[in-house]
Amino acid sequence: MSSNSIEVRPIAGALGAEIHGLDLSRPLSDDSFAVVHQAFLDHLAIFFPGQSLTMDQYQAFARHFGELTFYPFGKGIEGYPLIMDVIKETHETVNFGGLWHSDTTYLKQPPLATMLYALETPPYGGDTMFANMYLAYETLSDGMKAMLAPLKGVNAAGGGQAAHTRRSQAMAIANLDAEENYVAEHPIVRTHPETGRKSLYCNLGHTRHFAGMTPEESLPLLAYLCAHAVRPEFTCRFPWAVGSVAIWDNRSAQHYPINDYHGHRRHMRRITLGAQTPA
Repeated sequence: MSSNSIEVRPIAGALGAEIHGLDLSRPLSDDSFAVVHQAFLDHLAIFFPGQSLTMDQYQAFARHFGELTFYPFGKGIEGYPLIMDVIKETHETVNFGGLWHSDTTYLKQPPLATMLYALETPPYGGDTMFANMYLAYETLSDGMKAMLAPLKGVNAAGGGQAAHTRRSQAMAIANLDAEENYVAEHPIVRTHPETGRKSLYCNLGHTRHFAGMTPEESLPLLAYLCAHAVRPEFTCRFPWAVGSVAIWDNRSAQHYPINDYHGHRRHMRRITLGAQTPA
């Protein structure tokens, strides 16, 4: 498969692009992956419509981006322990991860990327929104940037809104009793190890307060940053279809699966990739 056949189509001004001309069930050449990887760095969230993949093929494509990593509160598929089903059943009213967040920032080494493969989608709704954290940082005032530069955020798995979305799901959940053990401090301003650009690295789902400050002291600034980070002009919205594959950069983007399809089933397969220490 020639890299010349690959077409990158941006879907919004802030971030997001569809990749056409690739069959992910076939081995990916170095030249083709170079195009895909550059699109990933440029657009932060990339989407491959119309794919048909076995679990081995899905896993093989994911490994181009990094080693598969363990999600602490999920149960893997039999034979594929690092691939997790994310399902909202017809009777459920809460969706998994249904708020703005970057994945598992309560880990010392969060994943660099998350990948989803759509197996079943509702007849309408169930889109995912993404937000560009480079823009969130770059549009702050110089004074705010200077104030944030030394700050670290305390991120925790337990007790927040994201924890509620885990516990409300009927999907197989593991290790919930250990939620309080997952706490990590990370810089509020993160430098991307590949692009060198700075981004805002705090989120509504997991960031509880600033290190050295109480939650009450932290709340006004943290609330402002989390609201600022997802201004409409920083976002894109992706409508899923069966066979869509998406991968996004957790180092520089947040995401929000929209919960607007009650009474319908949605089934995704999730892979997290490439544990890295934020700096």
